[in-house]
Amino acid sequence: MSKQKLLRLTIGIIVSSICFGNNSFAQDKKQMVRIAKIVVDSLQLENYKTALKENVEASVSKEAGVITLYAVYDKEKPTHVTVLEIYADAEAYKAHLQTDHFKKYKTTVAKMVSSLELTDVIPIAFASKK
Repeated sequence: MSKQKLLRLTIGIIVSSICFGNNSFAQDKKQMVRIAKIVVDSLQLENYKTALKENVEASVSKEAGVITLYAVYDKEKPTHVTVLEIYADAEAYKAHLQTDHFKKYKTTVAKMVSSLELTDVIPIAFASKK
């Protein structure tokens, strides 16, 4: 299986687990789901991971509209980070961008990130075991 197919499968499994692990959001058609693919400067990787973790924790704990932020890195290329983002709706995402903790994250990591690709996705099917 190619790395790209494996990444897609992994993200699908993560989305499934998250959405069906929290059934109150599983059927909400207004949700905004996005995948962020980030490449980080290898010399800044540990600092980046610290900043990302701080932002993820603050976002989920302080923002009702942030359903899930799930960050992983490629086992073979640790500088390649993927973040699955699930928001209650587009307004929740817009509000997230205006928070102090997100602005701090963006300022902190601005020179650490060499590439950022944002892809809005639409879930097709979810299944998971409880």
